[in-house]
Amino acid sequence: MNKRTFGLTNQYGIEVPADGQLSAEEVLGRAVSLRNGGRLYLDAVSQPEYATPDCGSVPELVVHDKAGERILEGLLADAIRVLKTNAGGSPFGCRENYTIARRGDFGRLADILIPFLVTRQLICGAGAVAQTPRGAVYCLSRPAVTTRSRPFINTRDEPRDAAAGLRRLRVIVSDSTMSETTTLLKAGATDLVLRMAEAGVRLPDRTLDNPVQAIGEVSRDITGRRQVRLTHGREMSALDIQRDYLARARDFTDNHGPDAVTGRVLGLWERALDAIGTGNLGAIAREIDWAIKYQLIEQYRAAHHLPLSAPQVARADLDYHDIDRRRGLYYQLVRGEKVDRTARDIDIFEAKTVPPDPGRYRRAG
Repeated sequence: MNKRTFGLTNQYGIEVPADGQLSAEEVLGRAVSLRNGGRLYLDAVSQPEYATPDCGSVPELVVHDKAGERILEGLLADAIRVLKTNAGGSPFGCRENYTIARRGDFGRLADILIPFLVTRQLICGAGAVAQTPRGAVYCLSRPAVTTRSRPFINTRDEPRDAAAGLRRLRVIVSDSTMSETTTLLKAGATDLVLRMAEAGVRLPDRTLDNPVQAIGEVSRDITGRRQVRLTHGREMSALDIQRDYLARARDFTDNHGPDAVTGRVLGLWERALDAIGTGNLGAIAREIDWAIKYQLIEQYRAAHHLPLSAPQVARADLDYHDIDRRRGLYYQLVRGEKVDRTARDIDIFEAKTVPPDPGRYRRAG
């Protein structure tokens, strides 16, 4: 699909002081439809969610995702913390939207996408310290606790899409990412896999025997070497499955002509897998969220002689996702120019009130 649109919906966790002047419900109840075409609302458990408007490119999506952080930062200035994270293990903290053709074999698309999404944590997980019966473990992604009752992906038909022969593909298993480069890679790599599927590219069968079990196994192994079982009895590592997708994405792009964004996505995808394969996480410690946070936590632990299970480490784990630019750990790295970026601050500021290009813009659903 040459004119795909992209969207992100992120759930935020908030802490409001007992003596706060306004509750989150009172503040967000006044801000549903935004001037930039996005939507801001409370979910069923009174957590704020920001949905970007439909964006016509992955870089534009990154800008509008960050604009949502800035909007919430301003509205909830009296909150103790506003966290952009899948806190509590919810796999629904972030949802991705991609327009796809209504005609097509959804079963084939799912077979191609699910192994990619299960192992995609290696390149775009947000990282998390998880407490397990065997002790604290650093994971690629916050453990998904409810994927048994919800699909990894689903589709949604809307009149405005159906009229154009389109529908929305929603990716449910997704991390809320702080790093702009990680968000770019997450959406850009997924777009490439969708483009290959739509073009009928023959991909090797990597169908997983138990995707729900596999997503947890992959999450708990930051080396990417743990084997997951495929339906035909073979086992493969998450790293090798991702390398398969990358190799075919490179061939596909070479045959159809690369552009600047695709080139950056492929380059980062390859460097991430190479860094993980060699154990040289420092090579991606400016670009991939889970690696950025891992290095930060390890430095903090070493400086204060703390075990991974220490409460201070758990606090730092969440503080990384604080969207307050004065105190959030990720934004301290931004101020120190210790992470790479893809968006300009002036563009993010403009995107708080200005929707995407009118030629392709549609308000968030």
